[in-house]
Amino acid sequence: MNVSKRLDTASYQDASQTLNGFITKNAGKSLPAVLILPAMYGIDEEAANAALNLEKEGYIAFIADIYGEGSIPKTRDEALKSAAWYKQNFRVYQRRISLALDQLTIGGAIPDKIEVIGYCFGGTGALEVLRGKFPVAGAVCVHGGLSKDPERKNSPLHAKVLIQHPANDQTVGKDDLGKLIDEMNESNSDWQLLSYGHCRHSFTNQSVDYNEPMARRAWQHMLLFLQEVLK
Repeated sequence: MNVSKRLDTASYQDASQTLNGFITKNAGKSLPAVLILPAMYGIDEEAANAALNLEKEGYIAFIADIYGEGSIPKTRDEALKSAAWYKQNFRVYQRRISLALDQLTIGGAIPDKIEVIGYCFGGTGALEVLRGKFPVAGAVCVHGGLSKDPERKNSPLHAKVLIQHPANDQTVGKDDLGKLIDEMNESNSDWQLLSYGHCRHSFTNQSVDYNEPMARRAWQHMLLFLQEVLK
């Protein structure tokens, strides 16, 4: 993967930790914008391709670096451990997302026309954006981890929400899905859940779970949501 040839690097800081995100080449213009939160391995082809395709649709897109320089996981075990740590330490996760949102604004995003898209671990991040009351117009959770600490109370959510859930997600229990639906209802948010049949967890990523027809449909559904919220 060579993201830097197709996107511009944007380095920023969380105290002493250097973070290296990527932004589309239309940055600097005043446009609606999308923050992309990548899956558990960090910035990958799925995130990069999403950014490039969103640029074609007229959005500035910024891919957040959650882990930081020198902390990118190299193995599945490392990725699982890192993602689990941020899910548990959700305030640190929220802070890293907030810093990325700042970079998107610096890049020209119209402040009231920003949306967040998250994949897998990043899908959890999209939900944390909502729970953190971040100033975004909408959030899309794509095959994300749906659970949260049961001690955390549900509260009102102001942004519109799209949850794209694979019906046969082997990583999400029915109880977690039910609790998320309860959270959305209790929050009185404008939310929708699309369940994609015969799909396992990472159905939009060209991995063993990839389902091309459903991935294509999910992308079109996302574009419709973006158009409603941002255009």
